[in-house]
Amino acid sequence: MANALPVSPLARPLPELPPLAGVRFGATEAGIRYKGRTDLVMAEFAPGTTVAGVYTRSKCPGAPVDWCRAAMADGRARALVVNAGNANVFTGRAGFEATQANAADAARLVNCAASEVFLASTGVIGEILPYQKISAALPGLHATLSENGWADAARGIMTTDTFPKAATCTARIGSTTVRIQGIAKGSGMVAPDMATMLSFVATDAKLPAGVIQSLLTDGVNRSFNCITVDSDTSTSDMVLLFATGQADNAEITQADAPELVDFRAALDSLLLELALLVIRDGEGVTKMMHITVTGATSNESAHRVAMAVANSPLVKTAVAGEDANWGRVVMAVGKCGEPANRDTLSVGIGGTWIAQNGTVIPDYDETPVVAHMKGQEIEITIDLGLANGTAQAWGCDLTHGYIDINGSYRS
Repeated sequence: MANALPVSPLARPLPELPPLAGVRFGATEAGIRYKGRTDLVMAEFAPGTTVAGVYTRSKCPGAPVDWCRAAMADGRARALVVNAGNANVFTGRAGFEATQANAADAARLVNCAASEVFLASTGVIGEILPYQKISAALPGLHATLSENGWADAARGIMTTDTFPKAATCTARIGSTTVRIQGIAKGSGMVAPDMATMLSFVATDAKLPAGVIQSLLTDGVNRSFNCITVDSDTSTSDMVLLFATGQADNAEITQADAPELVDFRAALDSLLLELALLVIRDGEGVTKMMHITVTGATSNESAHRVAMAVANSPLVKTAVAGEDANWGRVVMAVGKCGEPANRDTLSVGIGGTWIAQNGTVIPDYDETPVVAHMKGQEIEITIDLGLANGTAQAWGCDLTHGYIDINGSYRS
């Protein structure tokens, strides 16, 4: 099905993904749901690799999410197995047995404990995962793992995605240069906590699990938890960060160590880049929205206001229709339950203030705003005028394409 969808007009090309010391990736066709495309991905990590994870807040998580949460206990990882086409969610005992079996399969191939294998599944909810197909495909897949397999892996985890998503960068820890590289998938059922969304990031830095967990949690809160396609939180979301320890950086024991300033900034930037690629592939997308909120009573309040605007069907359809209807922004701010005052509220679109302190600017000229609405990236600015809280959120428009894709998702 993924191959039948037209590529998003906001797509970005896959960057060059160089080898990253301590990681080998591969992808194969296991026939789990799709025909004629890869749907099973495996990675093997060097001994000593540490792991961190952030997972969906859904109260109905998939069996792989439960598995990974439990496997995090010792903070070590040697393998990753991901399948597309079946989410292994709401499958009861059968879902648990599937995770047990496939973790054991991968552990035998890598020669590690099953608890060092991380699992992820994405696709249809409520169908029993034919895990035997994964078991049958894993030995052949493991034999093909390559340090150059990143691009194949990015394609292998897609569902309704129309283009593969990846990002790469370097950073310094003290005097040592390290690489950070990641892939992601996500297109619909995308709202924070985290988005329908799987993302796997690796670095060759040598960092303990507790440190990378702190860095990842902070970074996700500024990226994947600030995006929304449709306000729906997936059952299967996860972002995993693996640190292979192959770089010879100095020992770090605290996440706030000054030597990590550059690494933290690079990781934050890479996570946001991946998150925005998900928005660029929102189901039926024709435009992105970037919402900036200032003047809120707290940063948390500003975040909730920004997300309310990004999630509003009326704001999203106005953007889709290129209608500079700023009243819909006022509506979304007013309904979200956060502190707001009509008489201190200011709204701008595309760098042009339309209303300030509760009233339309005298002699407001809509011309530049109308021109901005015809572009692909829409900027909405809101100043609540109450205090110093700020936040950003990213979303997309709502088009008939979203209905077409989701109305026929299982067919």
